[in-house]
Amino acid sequence: MKIKNLAIATILLSSVVSFAQKEELKAAEKALKAGNPNEAKSALSQAESLIANADDNQKAQYFFLKGNTYFDLAKKNIDADANYTEAAKAYNELLSIEKKTGKSKYSSQAQSSLVELKRELTNSAIADSDAKKFKESALKLYQVYTLEPKDTSMLYYAAGSAINAQDYDLALNYYNKLKQLNYSGKKVNYLAKSKVNDKEETFPDKSTRDQAVRLGSHAFPRDENEPSKRGEIYKNISLIYIEKNDVAAAKKAIIDARKANPDDISLIMSEADLYLKTNDYTTYKNLISEVLAKDPNNADLYYNLGVISAQSKDNQAKIDAEGYYLKAIQIDPKYRNAYMNLAVLKLDGEKEIVDAMNKLGTSPADNKKYEILKAKREAIYKSAIPHLEKAYELFVGDAAIKSTLLNMYNALDMTEKYKALKAKN
Repeated sequence: MKIKNLAIATILLSSVVSFAQKEELKAAEKALKAGNPNEAKSALSQAESLIANADDNQKAQYFFLKGNTYFDLAKKNIDADANYTEAAKAYNELLSIEKKTGKSKYSSQAQSSLVELKRELTNSAIADSDAKKFKESALKLYQVYTLEPKDTSMLYYAAGSAINAQDYDLALNYYNKLKQLNYSGKKVNYLAKSKVNDKEETFPDKSTRDQAVRLGSHAFPRDENEPSKRGEIYKNISLIYIEKNDVAAAKKAIIDARKANPDDISLIMSEADLYLKTNDYTTYKNLISEVLAKDPNNADLYYNLGVISAQSKDNQAKIDAEGYYLKAIQIDPKYRNAYMNLAVLKLDGEKEIVDAMNKLGTSPADNKKYEILKAKREAIYKSAIPHLEKAYELFVGDAAIKSTLLNMYNALDMTEKYKALKAKN
């Protein structure tokens, strides 16, 4: 009799537990429908200790309601970061349960919610970045990546935000994950201009874009190639190690990268940049020669070499930068950024001259020094103007370039050119 009584008691206890679970889940569902996620959270908290003994159907319902509850809280901006995380965990737990049981009562809704959640998180990360809250942005982008690990671009963007936050340990963690994944980021973007809003839109693939053009909703299709980002990734890993005063680790990172990707020109350029930053100019020149031998008629390559060289404090490197920009222009006479950077290169040192002029007094000796410095500044302006004029022509009336040119024309008393440019829209 005692054994039977125990069995009856166990059944009764199980029934009570099941009843309690159902009541709490009903209460949570009712609170959600009424727009009270905090009440739903309280009801779910009471059911949480009982859920381990529930059947798979009740577990699925519990995690579905939990996902909706925390997602609602996040959307109401109540502890948003933590609640986005909890919502995602709950939805994924639900999907795991229904996958195991072969049922899909809630899976479709949960997957739709996850898509919306990722969009909300991504938009929140962009808003954080715009507000210069880079660390928060990095963590959110990484969270989006964990929700869909196939979208490795989110991990790449998370690393970039961590760099902007100057959280180099976090950035290194993300970059090393990209390194392990052998992430490239190289792809083709398929674009066309919408006839509704006259804005260019990106399509998931070529066939979808081409179909939109055929249907007449879009026009002016074009393909945009995104180059490999491996060079940038390994370069940033190296720079972080340099920041940590670990040059050996920086060099090893680049060497390992090149072994894994021997034909990736961007990695050779990153290695060259590393040796330039560590003042090993001989190795830098050798690597540059290697790059140019691989693709001697590539204007982008010469331009990028110019950018790398211009960043150096070495005078010879800056001289080389001018040569690389000129070579890029020789290959592609409409290479507008090369003209811009040439002008910037020519203007290097102008600030020091102006500062020196401003420190002078009014004595005859100072007046003489002033005239010498003024002549130097005018020479710099004259050397930069042709490149800026060409850049202005190619940039179709860029306001910043126009303003710079007007200031230079005014400083050099080039009245006719000043008036002509001022009159342009």
